[in-house]
Amino acid sequence: MAIMLEGLKGNKKLVMLTAYDYQVARLLDEEGLDMILVGDSLGMVVLGYESTKQVSIEEMLHHTRAVARGAKRTPIIGDMPIGSYATPKLALRNARKFIEAGAAGVKVEGCVADTIEELVSNDIPVMGHLGLLPQTAEKYKLVGKGSDAERIFEDAQTIDKGGVFSIVLECIPDQLAKKITENVRSITIGIGAGKYCDGQVLVVNDMLGMDERFNPKYVKKYADLSKVIKKAVSDFKEEVKSGKFPDDAHSFHS
Repeated sequence: MAIMLEGLKGNKKLVMLTAYDYQVARLLDEEGLDMILVGDSLGMVVLGYESTKQVSIEEMLHHTRAVARGAKRTPIIGDMPIGSYATPKLALRNARKFIEAGAAGVKVEGCVADTIEELVSNDIPVMGHLGLLPQTAEKYKLVGKGSDAERIFEDAQTIDKGGVFSIVLECIPDQLAKKITENVRSITIGIGAGKYCDGQVLVVNDMLGMDERFNPKYVKKYADLSKVIKKAVSDFKEEVKSGKFPDDAHSFHS
């Protein structure tokens, strides 16, 4: 599925969410998002890893296929996990696996100009990712202050010239995100980067409130599903133990 974002920069705010399975992908697809990211954040929210550093390409491809079965209209971006794009040739080989799995493009972290050039020259759409880089960061925190801001700005210009169609900006000051957005042709997608980006992304589990313990500043919870799920499980448990479930309406009869 083609990624159709031409002419949208500066004219329309874009919306992207993560998805990791068929059912959630189908629901997001029905709501008409601009893109769905199969993020390597699945390591923490789905697989229970401590970070994205443990996620394998096999796991990413498995979940990309599941999402592709649910999202029939929304372009899917496959997040290339750490180690899967260590060299340009390796990146190309693995990126083609994502395309075969149903992704319309791939995302890579950092200013990996040679890798981006290799992928783009082989007709694979690439989304960049600057600012906080979860695959290599020691701590998850705000970055992009002082001299670091200029480095991130220069990296954004470099990968923009390299042909990325979009750049995720994570956990950087809003004014830096504004400066980058105004000086690149690519669509900028913010997560903890303020309101000046061309679009926004959140981890779907975070915005749905699946983990009451996870409350970073940049996440707005649009639901509190952890409480809803716990209440439903508690009610089910009580009714089974008391004999209320299954009742006549939920039983078959000869």
